[in-house]
Amino acid sequence: MSRHEERVQSSARRTAVIAAGVVVVGAASGVVLLPHWTQAARSPSNAATPSVSSVAVLRTDLSDSVSMDGTLDYGAPRAVSSTSTGTVTWLPAVGATVTRGHPLYRVDNRPAMVFYGSTPLYRRLDTVDMVGPDVRVVADNLRALGYDIGAQPPVDTLVTPSPTGAQPPTVAARRSEGAGADADGASPVTSSSPTPGASSAPQRVQPGDSVLTPALMAAIGRWQRHTRIPETSVLETGDVVVTAGAVRVAQLKANSGDAAPGELMSVTGTGKRVTVQADEGDSSIRKGNAVQVTLPDGSTVPGRVSMVGTVIGSGSEAGGNTGSPPTRTITVVLDEDRAGTAVRGIDSAPVQVQFTGRTSKNVLVVPVGALLALSEGGYAVQLQNGKLIKVTTKLFAKGLVEISGPVDAGTRVVTSS
Repeated sequence: MSRHEERVQSSARRTAVIAAGVVVVGAASGVVLLPHWTQAARSPSNAATPSVSSVAVLRTDLSDSVSMDGTLDYGAPRAVSSTSTGTVTWLPAVGATVTRGHPLYRVDNRPAMVFYGSTPLYRRLDTVDMVGPDVRVVADNLRALGYDIGAQPPVDTLVTPSPTGAQPPTVAARRSEGAGADADGASPVTSSSPTPGASSAPQRVQPGDSVLTPALMAAIGRWQRHTRIPETSVLETGDVVVTAGAVRVAQLKANSGDAAPGELMSVTGTGKRVTVQADEGDSSIRKGNAVQVTLPDGSTVPGRVSMVGTVIGSGSEAGGNTGSPPTRTITVVLDEDRAGTAVRGIDSAPVQVQFTGRTSKNVLVVPVGALLALSEGGYAVQLQNGKLIKVTTKLFAKGLVEISGPVDAGTRVVTSS
């Protein structure tokens, strides 16, 4: 049982006992703890008698839930720096969205294009049969952009990079044809020498790798021509910015005319999300759980838990006071179709997130105030004729409790609430 569930049930039991004003009226085995209103009936002068009424046992669905403070924003920003040397000649506007295959900035008027992936270009891609996850990023993105990259060697294939005498196939083919300019009127650019020290030892293709085949290098050349990058069929590290997906420009750290390399901007994802610092011991919150998010204007939008953090931080690290309980970060994504209008124009705001834990469907429920604690343990409900019916309690939520026992829906029981 989670810490939250223990607190709820403990509170519910205390409420039941206090609300009912339970007192002991016997010591023999099986004697029950009768409610205070029974004792009060014998003492009319008692001014503290609680109001007593009856309610019908209901059959319904019952869910426990908890509301927590959260923050609505675009997520943590990521710094973007240029690795190219030169002058910054163009930057996007703050708030702009940049997608795959479009420029994020320009240095010396050469664009740095957005590719999606998890591995940045950490080296110059200039050698036939280079192998690695950075090559995989290029291959996947060119294919997604509609370029024919040819067949790729399967995993476990041994390939040998060619650091000497290798030339990008697009340029080599044009030279053999004696072409003086490409279809756009641009003269073909001669490739620089391959990366110094590149290994010519055989390399095995691992899962997640791709190979810089002649066909892939040719596709790079065609993409360069279409995006008006000098057509070398070689990729420099500054030609591509690898991101997890489309990005939103959160802040500019440089101006057009500044020198590169250096930090140029910070970016975030394009979808709004909510983060919550939850009690580390609360195991009821799981990935995929549905939630309701209350916005500052009081409107609500649905969402779903997308991630439950595995890193536990202290309460002080999460923004609380020193010595507060450990927490973990819960990330909630909003239902974009239903939240789009409601969150439009909100870049960051405090919100309330209601998490639903367990749900019991088609069960019998009564108010917590209808429970009477028994001396031998457990609970009972009292019928209007005074008879006590022992019941088993299960889920406590929203002032109600799920019960089971020899009672039916519609049966009226005495309650103090």
